[in-house]
This record gives sequence, structure tokens and C-alpha cells, in this order.
Amino acid sequence: MKIGSNRIGIGEILWFILLVFLAIIIVYPLFWILMSSFKDYASIYNDVWGMPKVWHFENYVNAWNKGISQYFINSLIVTICTLIGVVIIATTAAFGICQMKGRLANIIFLFCMGCLLLSPQVCVLPLFMLLKAMKIKNTYLAMILPYIAFRLPVSIMLVRTFFIGISKELEEAAIIDGASLVQIYNSIYLPLSKPIISTVAIMTCYYAWNEFMFATIFIDSSKLRTIPVGLMVFRDGLISDWGVIMAGMVISCLPIIAMFIIMQKNFVRGITAGAVKG
Repeated sequence: MKIGSNRIGIGEILWFILLVFLAIIIVYPLFWILMSSFKDYASIYNDVWGMPKVWHFENYVNAWNKGISQYFINSLIVTICTLIGVVIIATTAAFGICQMKGRLANIIFLFCMGCLLLSPQVCVLPLFMLLKAMKIKNTYLAMILPYIAFRLPVSIMLVRTFFIGISKELEEAAIIDGASLVQIYNSIYLPLSKPIISTVAIMTCYYAWNEFMFATIFIDSSKLRTIPVGLMVFRDGLISDWGVIMAGMVISCLPIIAMFIIMQKNFVRGITAGAVKG
């Protein structure tokens, strides 16, 4: 088959069919949840796969007023604080490692990479006892601090890999002009690192927004529940009102979907740069 001057082979056609199939598998459940969020109880059970005959926009108002608003705000606070902490610490740590010479930089970097082997499930009991001893259990910090700690290793690895690819001539020129390390970091490395910072931001936000285990174990108060834990309680309280439950699920997904759509170009560039630079 030819389109213009390009020849399309059987392999490309098969890959296209596979990608379309995978897209349908991923997109259709999301579309079904979205459509179901505008239905009432009877419409969901009597016409599961059909479009809403009457659009119940009030489902979103009911979901927001019956608890989703508090869970949403809690998740927003935890996610934003986690994101700020990870970006600041990861970029400064990666910059510091890049400035070191000799074996010390490799040792520190290997130590950071070794933390990737640490499973969150293994750390639950020690973290529980530590947070209790620090008297920050059942607070926002009980989620924020572990989230930052477990996102730092992979974030440092990605940022450091990207920093290595930045031209040393720029740094040398800045040093000749009398710039300090802080000025080099702020004026050269950060502006050039928007793609990898976007990648780290999306990965961090996705993790913090959807994390369930720590949010369940370290938080007792219903006022501090985040979206994943809150949706479980929300579902149990509205077991017969699936339209409102679906509306709550849509609300919980919107921030991450919107963030990815806005930052997807930088996200792809950051992933690609991290894959080819070493």
C-alpha cells in the first residue's frame, strides 16, 4: 500500500491495528465511567452500555457535597507538598552529584540507586513506629514525608542523567563570568531541565494522588483522608447510588488527566532524553 511517496508495509498495518485495539481497551472503560456518571441508578442497571437518555449533572454536585470535596482538597495538599519537596531535593541533589569529582559522586549516586530496592511494604512497620515517635502520625506529614522519600531515588536518577547531557561549556562560561554554583543551578540547569522536571512532576503527582497503603495505615482521621481511601468509604456509603459514585471517580481522575494533557510534550521529551543520555 502507498500513501504519497511512502510505502506502508504489513508490519506497520499490524502495529496500527494493535495500537488501535490497545487504545480501545484503555479509553472505553474511561468513557463508560464518564457516561455512567450522568445516569441514575435505574439507567445504569437497565441500559449498562447505552448513552444517558437524561443527563443527571446533579450527580457531580451530590458527589462533591457528600465528601469528595474534602478528599479532593486533602489529596491536593499532599500532592502539591510532595511535588515541591521532590523537585527541590531531587534537582539540588542531582546538581550536587554532577559537581562532585572522583569516586565520591559514584558512591553517593549508587547509594541513591540502592534505595530503589527498598520496598514500601517492608518499611510499613518501621515507618509507623517512627511517625508515632515523632508525633506526626495522623497528620499530612505522615503521608508527605514517606511519599517524598520513596520518590526521590528514581527522581534523582532521571534528573542526574539529564544534567549530565547539559553542555559543560555553558557552565565553564558562567564560571569565567564569575557566577556561583547557585547562580549556575538557577540560570542554566533549571531552565534547560523543563522536560525532565515535567516528567518527574507527572510521575510524582500520579504516585502521591493514587497512593493507598500509607494513606490507610498512617491516617486515622476521616478529615484527612485522601482520594483513594475516601473513594472506598464513599462507595460503601452510597452503595445503591452508582451514578454519584461514578461522578466521584471522574472528579478524582480529572487533575492527573489534565496535568498529563498539559505537560505531555515535555513528559515525552524528558523520558526520551533520560533514555539516551548517560
